[in-house]
Amino acid sequence: MRAVSLLTFGALALAATACAPQRQGPPPAVINRVLATAPGAAQPSTIVAAELAFARAARERGQWTAFRLYAAPGALLHGRNGPFPIEPWLATQTDPPKAVDWEPRAVAISCDGAVAVSQGRLTTPEGMVGDFVTVWERQGNGEYRYVFDAGGLDVPQPPPKPPVEEEGRIVVTALNAVKGLVASCPRGGAAIPPPPPIAVGDDGKADARLSRDGSLRWRWEHRADGTRYAAADYFYQGRWLTAFEQSLAPYSE
Repeated sequence: MRAVSLLTFGALALAATACAPQRQGPPPAVINRVLATAPGAAQPSTIVAAELAFARAARERGQWTAFRLYAAPGALLHGRNGPFPIEPWLATQTDPPKAVDWEPRAVAISCDGAVAVSQGRLTTPEGMVGDFVTVWERQGNGEYRYVFDAGGLDVPQPPPKPPVEEEGRIVVTALNAVKGLVASCPRGGAAIPPPPPIAVGDDGKADARLSRDGSLRWRWEHRADGTRYAAADYFYQGRWLTAFEQSLAPYSE
């Protein structure tokens, strides 16, 4: 999820998602109306709920405390020089006075609901905005925890938005536009074909991982100029599609 490049590693470090500090989040009915359309266990709304709970915990309990609570064992954070295990790093961090806030804009989820990737927007306490990508895995107890997180600020930053609180005006929130993408389950025991091959290499600068059911792939790349790239691909109605891609600007010095 995010740091100043979603969260800020010390000075600018993690990756979290965007949101307004005082917002308590939309009621469950809004989430259900937008996303609860998938069959079976593959419900994008569960990932939206996890993201909102994560962001709320960051606001109420502390940014890095929330990152500890929602991390799966071995979770990675994509930082300045590439992904690294987040738990040892979190052990050295102190919660800032105010947390980064965020909200999802898109969710891609495997056919069996075990793995999902969320993409969204983040807002720092200073009002700067950016993007994030988070990979979630369902744990043995049924809860979702993140296994990968990356985030960064827009470069350049957009101009500030004018106030929209006008009497009688209807405001459509970003959450109402969350896109839910659910991988197709194979029929009649048919196997899902592998996704299109991509170059990974052995230099530790890129990786791709496939969900256990073979219906969703998430991948990251750390490019030579420091740009951090992440994407999600999913199998849908007989073919592989790219759910979304995200490029995050290199960390500023």
